[in-house]
Amino acid sequence: MNWTTLKAPFKALVILAVCVLSIYAVIPLQKTIHLGLDLQGGARLLLQLNPTAEVPQITPQIQAQTREVIDRRINGLGVAEPSISNVGTDRILVELPAVKNPDQAEQVLKQVAVLEYKIVPPDVMQKAESYLQEEQQPKLSPQERAAAEQYLNVTAYEKSGPVVYSGKDLKAAQASYGQGGEPNILFQTKDPARFGKLTSANVGKPLGIFLDRRYISAPTIESPIYDSGEIHGQFTQEQTITLANELNAGALPAKITIIEKETIGPTLGKLDLVQSMRAAALGLGLVLIFMIAMYRLPGFLADVALAIYVLVMMAILAVSHATLTLPGIAGFVLSIGMAVDANVLIFERIKEELWNGKTMRAAVRVGFQRAFSAVFDSHFTTIVGAGVLYMLGTGTVKGFAFTLFWGTVVSLVTAVFITRFFVDVLVDNGILTAPELYGVRRSDIGIFAKTAGAEA
Repeated sequence: MNWTTLKAPFKALVILAVCVLSIYAVIPLQKTIHLGLDLQGGARLLLQLNPTAEVPQITPQIQAQTREVIDRRINGLGVAEPSISNVGTDRILVELPAVKNPDQAEQVLKQVAVLEYKIVPPDVMQKAESYLQEEQQPKLSPQERAAAEQYLNVTAYEKSGPVVYSGKDLKAAQASYGQGGEPNILFQTKDPARFGKLTSANVGKPLGIFLDRRYISAPTIESPIYDSGEIHGQFTQEQTITLANELNAGALPAKITIIEKETIGPTLGKLDLVQSMRAAALGLGLVLIFMIAMYRLPGFLADVALAIYVLVMMAILAVSHATLTLPGIAGFVLSIGMAVDANVLIFERIKEELWNGKTMRAAVRVGFQRAFSAVFDSHFTTIVGAGVLYMLGTGTVKGFAFTLFWGTVVSLVTAVFITRFFVDVLVDNGILTAPELYGVRRSDIGIFAKTAGAEA
């Protein structure tokens, strides 16, 4: 038993394995394929990074650090699959698909600033806590609200002691529950010795937490804290999540401003998705019918290979955790056209070889060989263009380039290898080899050779 005998079963097993793995990767479809902002609604915010006295220039490193802090805050809100990417050298694009509260997300982004800790006098803490409670009252007069904001944003910070700790010195914080089921916050420090010394010297005093100089909370230090501690008080569950996010944020290396905000309704996104899917399904259906009508049996085999192509592409989207957008669907449909174009070139070459008088087996072999260079060149140029577009593009352009790149790669494989495997199995075993099944009338076989002989 040699390789020639084992080649066909081996290829069949490889194709079957690819199909099984692809199906496994995409099930369940609703959870594995992530829809972009334009398909399910949400919010898009463009952030401008501004230099400060400490950071006179926005460098790629500053941009990366800022993006990391924003990512931690957004993930803390429970937003599924947020997209945070660089725009140029001093901007960051934040996309929040299906976000339930865009205003809350915007507020969180606005708050990303310096987190500081101070020892707060008891009277300052009591007054600040009172103003925090007042702020929650919907019927608060403008004068009372202004007084509360002034105290929380400025006065409490100024009347507290010096900064004794900063947000960047914390390792992590988590919203949790105490022994009695009450919400609280657990936190861990990077320098246990330093934090232990600080808390030991201030047992019984409130440790004020200030975000961008605004009073957040002032839990009382009940005992020395070294590597980990607990903050408890009259918190709601939402407040503990917010406070844990603020503790995790640390300090941003640069200040940010929101220069553009766009909210996309889920109804519009759903409509776009339905229309796009209908257009893609209609286009794909017409292509499948065209291939069968024009090329008969090879066209049907190409359709089967095209179905495998779609399955593999869905698996790539699922495994790579890519976000599918409207431009991404466009790239996907365009790559389907590339796959069909490759099959058209190959099948036309096979028909020409039959018209030259070759046997079916020779026509298939020579047809694939002679069409390969044209198929490869057309696919390779598209792959290079899509790759460059992905590296240099931003936002939805990258989504289009991603699906076009991988779609073209997969279409090349399916056209050159999978479709050929199906045709070879039939021809090599003498199954369904009538020329009419390949779009050529029996009377036209060798017509080119006959015409050339008559002219001679």
